[in-house]
Amino acid sequence: MPASQSRARARDRSNVLNRAEFLSLSQPPKGAPEPRSSGRKAPGPSAQPPPPGDGARERRQSQQLPEEDCMQLNPSFKGIAFNSLLAIDICMSKRLGVCAGRAASWASARSMVKLIGITGHGIPWIGGTILCLVKSSTLAGQEVLMNLLLALLLDIMTVAGVQKLIKRRGPFETSPSLLDYLTMDIYAFPAGHASRAAMVSKFFLSHLVLAVPLRVLLVLWAFCVGLSRVMIGRHHITDVISGFIIGYFQFRLVELVWMSSNTCQMLISA
Repeated sequence: MPASQSRARARDRSNVLNRAEFLSLSQPPKGAPEPRSSGRKAPGPSAQPPPPGDGARERRQSQQLPEEDCMQLNPSFKGIAFNSLLAIDICMSKRLGVCAGRAASWASARSMVKLIGITGHGIPWIGGTILCLVKSSTLAGQEVLMNLLLALLLDIMTVAGVQKLIKRRGPFETSPSLLDYLTMDIYAFPAGHASRAAMVSKFFLSHLVLAVPLRVLLVLWAFCVGLSRVMIGRHHITDVISGFIIGYFQFRLVELVWMSSNTCQMLISA
């Protein structure tokens, strides 16, 4: 041990930079910034190591983040198909909305198209059915009219409930009319005029004896009512198609709960 200390002192004496006249060369000037070390500083006595649970939690989060990113960047096939169909529906509905406003390409025909839509409104159909029921004098006619009135009321309640639940807006910013507010036909999905036209046309085809030209005209009327709602910008194409489907199932439901002639007479007398 003493031999090693003597050898270290001998090396210090032989080092030229340890002389007094060369000390300024080996020391940094005053006020100069300290050199940055490439390595990390060793933790001092005051630094506390992180708790072992934090490291495990960070590792779990780092392993989960790439999976979440992959889920967002790679949506499912159903999501892609649904968004694509929705975009096609909106695009086609806007193209068919040729009477949506005063500046539209078919703005001059807007009044006529709206008149076609009014023929499928609930208020005229309910009022006309009640009037015919009062004027009818046969039991068979009263039975058919009472069940038609039941079907119309069922249609209004069903469409209003689904629209209130979905709350889908139309392709254009068009405000509902006064008749629409009376029947609670405010939103776009499903199209109430289309469901009513499909239900009424199917009802007449099943319970009235009509010639072939009249049957064809009845089907064309239901189709024109649905198309008119798209042309004025109130509904999407899928809204009208859904309305046709709902109207058919409403007819099937009325057929299942068909009121007999005695029940209709009891309701009329009440």
